[in-house]
Amino acid sequence: MRTEKKLPLAGAVAVVAGATRGAGRGIARALGEAGATVYCTGRSVRGNPSPYGRRETIEETAEMIVADGGRAVAVRVDHTVEAEVAALFERVKREHGRLDVLVNSIAGEDPMMAQWTSFWKLDLSNGEAILRQALLSHIITARHGAPLMIKKRRGLIVEVTENDLLLADGNVLTQIVKFSQKALVTIQAAEIRKHGVAAIAITPGFLRSETMLEHFGVTEENWREAGKKDRNFLESESPLFVGRAVAALAGDPKVLARSGQLLSSWEVGREYEFTDADGRRPDWGALDVDYSRMPASLKEEIRDALQVQSEWLKLLSSRTERFRDSFLEKMN
Repeated sequence: MRTEKKLPLAGAVAVVAGATRGAGRGIARALGEAGATVYCTGRSVRGNPSPYGRRETIEETAEMIVADGGRAVAVRVDHTVEAEVAALFERVKREHGRLDVLVNSIAGEDPMMAQWTSFWKLDLSNGEAILRQALLSHIITARHGAPLMIKKRRGLIVEVTENDLLLADGNVLTQIVKFSQKALVTIQAAEIRKHGVAAIAITPGFLRSETMLEHFGVTEENWREAGKKDRNFLESESPLFVGRAVAALAGDPKVLARSGQLLSSWEVGREYEFTDADGRRPDWGALDVDYSRMPASLKEEIRDALQVQSEWLKLLSSRTERFRDSFLEKMN
């Protein structure tokens, strides 16, 4: 049970969309740990799992929060169905009259995005479904959650993504999804700042999700054994770590100054000095990553992508600054 201590999010209300497993479950648990009432949403419920076919459910996530002394509600929602999303936020409004934190962690590990191949060889049979499940769902959810925050002139919207660069793993559809999640907060931040609401994107490091633990054949109790196969895994983090990053940001009264930024769990961990469940502070950004197990062809692809993106960002930054300065001058 939770020991008596100051709870920075006491009285706050949070919705974690995609709280079934992985980062979403960790974030829901950390927000509950910090004192928020957490609505845990997703498609996987007991007796009716999502198409992923995995065993985790939103009820389990809510029960973990309650077992730790927190408050949580499990609500089955398909975030691609706008009517279901609208009904969710109507319920939040009816029961609490406020929303302080909205986390979009939907479809982070969708099996449809697992295909690794060049864009000219890609099987596009699930293309529209991927974009709807992993991207449009985020837009639908933010669209219906934001008005509750705007009404109170405060709140935080969080997009959970992959990597603190434009780079992401996988095929062109997966990369478009992850790229768009990062770009989405820049659009949201610009539009919602005047209402006192912040929007950020955040990435975990090497995440010990349920799927990743199974991949290495270990559990959360003996996960270090996987370091024998991949020494990078020794710097991995549990889902609770990125959750505590989100909770720290949500509890920061100056979070609006971070609006529009792409952050990482390890950077936020350094700044706010919280630890993972085991007392460690994993720092993926400080790790001398071992690339020896990576195929030469993949290394070449990453090298080329980084070079192209670096040149593109330099040009875009310079162009944007020139236009900004010219626009501001004409405004005045």
